[in-house]
Amino acid sequence: MKVLVIGGTGTVGIPVVQGLQAKGVEVGVVTRDVARAQTVHPKATVIKGDLLEPASVREVFKGYDTVFMLNRTTTTETHEALLALNGAILSGVKRFVYMTIHDLQKALHLPHFGAKLCVEESLKKSGMEWTIIRPNNFHQNDYWFKDALLQYSVYPQPLGSKGLHRVDVRDIVEASVIALTQSGHNGQVYDLVGPTAVTGPSCTDSWSKALGKTINYGGEDMDAWEKMNSAWFPAFIAFDYRLMYEFFQKEGLLATPQAIERLTKLLGHAPRSYDAFVNETAKMWS
Repeated sequence: MKVLVIGGTGTVGIPVVQGLQAKGVEVGVVTRDVARAQTVHPKATVIKGDLLEPASVREVFKGYDTVFMLNRTTTTETHEALLALNGAILSGVKRFVYMTIHDLQKALHLPHFGAKLCVEESLKKSGMEWTIIRPNNFHQNDYWFKDALLQYSVYPQPLGSKGLHRVDVRDIVEASVIALTQSGHNGQVYDLVGPTAVTGPSCTDSWSKALGKTINYGGEDMDAWEKMNSAWFPAFIAFDYRLMYEFFQKEGLLATPQAIERLTKLLGHAPRSYDAFVNETAKMWS
């Protein structure tokens, strides 16, 4: 088996590549940033490619029978993903695993949710074997808030109080590697979620207990949030994420008991809890 990974230098992609290599799989990583990919994946085949360029799309999939794809949030995400599907088909790829978002159909007005729906539908009709994995908000997103938590005693992610079944990246990686390397997952859509729902205030409480000090919830003033985060993100991403958090505050992003049971069966263990992640991370930071 030879697996080509698209999105192999990020939070999920790096451990997916490592997980495949641990099973003896030959892995290629297609990237615009060859130097970074070679640094994080010294034992992988690094392929310079741009999924907006037809010449790249015609070449990068050659010799690979399986593809794992996750896409960055960009204004060209859908176009890149659809070109990738075409490149895979042209090169005779047999299996394609695509990472999208949990229950994306409930919020198609969100740009980085809606961008993925037509790609999912196109993949289903591609003629390749396919699996779609749909993760909820990552536990590991909280790594971004280390300084806010430790220096300012604030939990700044405005998740609201409706609840999300946030998921550990390690569970996403395990599920992805299973779907890529084992049979029986063709035509399946898996919700990747945590075992219990959390909220903005409950996440704040978890950090207070783990750090042994009072952490304050940053609140839900989204004008202030967008203004502050526009210093870190391009304006289109800050606006997109603002809309996402407003959706979380109004509707939440909850999993069904059936989805949790199904994921437990897929992984062979219960999904990792948010509290376990927080306790582990607090010890690491100390």
